Amino acid sequence: MPDRKPTAKAVQKAAAAAETAAAAFAYESLARSDGATIAYRRSARRTADGRPGVVFLGGFGSDMTGTKAGALEAHCRKAGYAFLRFDYTGHGRSSGRFEDGTIGDWSADAILAFDRLTDGPQILIGSSMGGWIMLNLALARKQRVAGLIGIAAAPDFTEELIWRKARAELRDTLTRDGIWRDPDGGLPITMRLIEDGRRHLHLGAAIDLDCPMRLLHGMNDTSVPWQTSTRLAERLIGSDVVVTLIKGGDHRLSEPADLARLTETLDALVQSIVSRSAASPSR
Repeated sequence: MPDRKPTAKAVQKAAAAAETAAAAFAYESLARSDGATIAYRRSARRTADGRPGVVFLGGFGSDMTGTKAGALEAHCRKAGYAFLRFDYTGHGRSSGRFEDGTIGDWSADAILAFDRLTDGPQILIGSSMGGWIMLNLALARKQRVAGLIGIAAAPDFTEELIWRKARAELRDTLTRDGIWRDPDGGLPITMRLIEDGRRHLHLGAAIDLDCPMRLLHGMNDTSVPWQTSTRLAERLIGSDVVVTLIKGGDHRLSEPADLARLTETLDALVQSIVSRSAASPSR
């Protein structure tokens, strides 16, 4: 669908929310059975009036203090939605080393946080790799996932954007050493990450999710092609799927106009879910 520009007032509010979110950051820790800890921050377990809560799933190597996560929390507090954000193991304030993690590991972190820290229906918002984790979590917990929002969602990126596009030197290093460390200071890539990713691929077959989904993607995204979102939309079995392409938008989509668009998309999705539930009380 064409991009509908947020109002100037909405953009100003989003910018103010992002600024507020940069204040002192308090968090708690959730213990895994193996002793690892997952750092998290939440406003409530469940939205009091029965509307869905919101769970934010961050990207590859990012943490829960990012601009989008902060602006979403500020908006959710004002709107009265329960909200949860957390760091996967090896990310941010959680324990562990980044290079030890995989898509399967981080999906397990998301499922644990979802089960232990939320109640009732939830909307999952996945940014970049978080869009992949979002799909894995939604497939594992269909009964409680009310809707999905992808922000430059990147399912299958380990195979399509790393392995298939890797130059011979990188592939040889991964095959020989099991890890490639970017000499320019980028994130390390492991062969274990690549091989595990192959067990979680989605874009090659139908995806058995029929909850409403909204996909936002910048057309100037140089990290994840915007066509990934249209391919994802085609694979979902549900019919209530809307793709919004933002001309000039980058991968992060963290400018005030982007944040305003995101929160407006969330509010509209909540209203749609509530209206649908009211029309079908037996569902």
